[in-house]
Amino acid sequence: MKISKIAKMKGGWFIGDFEPTAFHSKDFEVSYKVHKKGEKWDTHTHKIATEINLLIEGRMENCGVPIKSGDIFIVYPNEKMEPIFHEDCKIICVKTPSVKGDKHIIP
Repeated sequence: MKISKIAKMKGGWFIGDFEPTAFHSKDFEVSYKVHKKGEKWDTHTHKIATEINLLIEGRMENCGVPIKSGDIFIVYPNEKMEPIFHEDCKIICVKTPSVKGDKHIIP
């Protein structure tokens, strides 16, 4: 058995093709993220990866679409991610495949 600490991972990402990681995989990435109400995020897209997100707790929106606790939202390649966090949010994100450098900031 291997035990890792989420506090030692970068940005909540703990599975994927990067370091540090609790489990290495080129097939997918997994993160547990906590976003504070009003937190600002860069608008971005992915050219290759698909993101499958579960909003565990909180209320937010992406590109004007409301998302609430229990919602699963999928962001496909080339779709824009422009989140607004209306409450503190806890999110599990699975991204497939794990591709280094696939986050593209939209000015």
